[in-house]
Amino acid sequence: MKNTKPSFEKIIPEFGTSMRVKQHTKMVENKLPTWHFHPELELVYINNAKGKRHIGSHLSYFDNSQLILIGASLPHSGFTDRFTTNGSETIIQFKEDFLGNDFLKIPEAKLIKTLFERAKKGILFERDTKDIVGHKIENLLNKEGLERVIYFLEILKDLASSKNYSLLNVDGFAFEIEPQDNKKIDIIFGHVNKNFKQPIPLNEIADKVSMTVPAFCRYFKKSTGKTFTQFVNEFRIVHATKLLAENPTSITDICFESGFNNFSHFNKLFKKFTGKSPLKYRNEMKQLVEQK
Repeated sequence: MKNTKPSFEKIIPEFGTSMRVKQHTKMVENKLPTWHFHPELELVYINNAKGKRHIGSHLSYFDNSQLILIGASLPHSGFTDRFTTNGSETIIQFKEDFLGNDFLKIPEAKLIKTLFERAKKGILFERDTKDIVGHKIENLLNKEGLERVIYFLEILKDLASSKNYSLLNVDGFAFEIEPQDNKKIDIIFGHVNKNFKQPIPLNEIADKVSMTVPAFCRYFKKSTGKTFTQFVNEFRIVHATKLLAENPTSITDICFESGFNNFSHFNKLFKKFTGKSPLKYRNEMKQLVEQK
């Protein structure tokens, strides 16, 4: 069975830049779409392609161009399954503080700050915005240095001003972290990613980052807005949504495969995070696949 747990992806911008911009015009060999998340926001413009939108607990299919903004640490999978004539996929990955820690605090950045908050639910922009912004995203590849930053700000302004969009992950969740002390967060995420199927005692994870348990609990809550237990449970639920959507295994087996040892507790948490029971979630995903 293929690996279905969301992996933490470390994104490194090109040397001397504050963002990563890349474009695919054909499927990348030996690079299958993976279920992953990262602290960076991701802006994706897909032109003339078919594929699947899997963002948080949302799953749907498309066969035309797409403009999507994915919030920080929101689990998602690769989108494009097949390019059509002259098809391309352009991706911009950047951190909220790519212009410095205080940029979003200035009055002029209010709309952009609101956009970033909204993106935690995953934003799908409609045609009018897509037609305006899509070619600008592709043109960003031709910009360098300060010109690229200024041009990107124009793109963000257009997106922040748009009224025509839908939220994809409305009842879902994200792994929210502040852009600080990334090394410790990387260690914590990595350990959870490898060990979420079994109990992770607080003293074990605290020791990984050389902290006492009380200090770790305070640090983690301050950095993520969640307790460590909440974070691990969300990680497990995201894993369960992936299995329910793509694996015929029984729901009971998926419960234990996702790291839960109590079925009623799993059901309760799943409904809390997704707004649906595991069975209802699976049936809805099955209907989506059949409608494809």
